[in-house]
Amino acid sequence: QVQLVESGGDLVQPGGSLRLSCTSDTNLFSINLMGWYRQTPGKQREMVATISRGKLTTYADFAKGRFVITRDNTANTVSLRMNNLRPEDTGVYYCNSDQSWQLDTGWGKGTQVTVSS
Repeated sequence: QVQLVESGGDLVQPGGSLRLSCTSDTNLFSINLMGWYRQTPGKQREMVATISRGKLTTYADFAKGRFVITRDNTANTVSLRMNNLRPEDTGVYYCNSDQSWQLDTGWGKGTQVTVSS
């Protein structure tokens, strides 16, 4: 089982930015599709963005134009740059492989993002 540790969450004001990081104990090159997911209050966990081994990206509609997902296969990290944050972005953010997301397994502790004035 891949161990993933998320970090970078914080309390920020609306319009602010954060960079989330996810470190893996596994060579990420072995995993094709990695992603960031979030669980906001009262909602089910949802996909935020995914990135393939070859750096192809997909974004949820709410993330398009504001969030950027990157990965460093050498450093075994996946990052999420979030700009123009909104209060509705408040939640716990997780990284995971797409496969584990589909199976709803392998979740780490996540990192808390709070957007509030």
